[in-house]
Amino acid sequence: MSTAQSPPAPPARAPANRRRAVLTGLGAISSIGTGVEEFTAALRAGRSGAGPITRFDTEGFGHNTACEVSEFEPERWIRNVPLDDMGRAGQFAVAAARMAVVDAGLTEADLRERQALISVGTTDGESHDIGVLVEQELAAGDPEAMDPVLSRRINAGRLSTVIARELRIPNVEATTITTACAAGNYSIGYGLDAIRSGEVDIALCGGADAVCRKAYLTFKRFGALTPDVVRPFDKNRQGILTSEGAGILVLESLESALARGAHIYAEVLGYGLSCDANHATAPDRVGIARGIRLALDDAGVKKEEIDFISAHGTGTKANDRTESAAILDVYGDAPPRTVALKSMLGHAMGAASALGAIACSLAIEHGFIPPTIHHRETDPACPLDVVPNNALDADVRLVQNNSSAFAGNNAILILGTYGE
Repeated sequence: MSTAQSPPAPPARAPANRRRAVLTGLGAISSIGTGVEEFTAALRAGRSGAGPITRFDTEGFGHNTACEVSEFEPERWIRNVPLDDMGRAGQFAVAAARMAVVDAGLTEADLRERQALISVGTTDGESHDIGVLVEQELAAGDPEAMDPVLSRRINAGRLSTVIARELRIPNVEATTITTACAAGNYSIGYGLDAIRSGEVDIALCGGADAVCRKAYLTFKRFGALTPDVVRPFDKNRQGILTSEGAGILVLESLESALARGAHIYAEVLGYGLSCDANHATAPDRVGIARGIRLALDDAGVKKEEIDFISAHGTGTKANDRTESAAILDVYGDAPPRTVALKSMLGHAMGAASALGAIACSLAIEHGFIPPTIHHRETDPACPLDVVPNNALDADVRLVQNNSSAFAGNNAILILGTYGE
């Protein structure tokens, strides 16, 4: 964006004196592609990340499919922290953070001169390593026999602190948010608040998780796993596929971005949180709808202005029907197009809505709406235009990114074209 131009006015209903936050860097590691270019191409093409599980033994489970990240080379991105100090989720988080910072045109020197925030959301942290430690203890009958290297990296808080170590940022608040499958959006909202308040000029926000036996077995016991592919909003959908990856976004104050002539992908206009606490696992229609209304109000935009919704869209019977009903409660009989990225990515848990936010930013940047793939016949209980199977070229200005989690946590994010 040119620094010679005055910044356009914020949305009419947003407070005039509120600092604005824009996205200037994106780092994506996913089952369908790593890096902005590859991730964008995969979204446009409707690529599926589903494949055989390689991370753990699935004998006796009856299923062997997940959406794993393939050909991940952490040493390409991680330079300052020993790889042994991180589990797979930590490596995803650090590598995605480095990608985002490079994409934003920031150097380690730039970051050292700023007051910054790092906020990473997660569901399972390094649960794979915890499982390995438990197996070691059970086999040895002695807690002291556990691998000390594994022991020092299982704290979920390390997902954010290792980013600070890697990027050598001294003046930083490093926070890990554990609101399960809504944690990515929670993290971005936290960063938005920090920029709005003037506490920081730069925030690295997003989420990270790795495929692990714990999550896989949990959803298996719930009867929520599909044997093949994810078909959100489809009449014959059967459930989710667990997934992994990381999405880290550089949020920056508008003043900072303009001063250094940064490229701006989108503006973070607002977010809404709701916790209905209605049920431990089942989504709640009223709670989701309340979160959407809060997000629209915080962003200062009208519901008819939203160009498409990136749904939570897990592919389970309960989630898709409940989320559809909540969308209809807010938008009436003519809701925006509503797509489910998990049909491609699988459910990346704490990284899911962060990757969704990146996808929304890229849709704004490049003018397209990603598809809901594997779609055959829309469930009559989900009367939405899900952009089935093929991406759609469109003038995208305002996008809503939904996320929900166990215990009734809902986080809704609104992104828009800078200046609209």
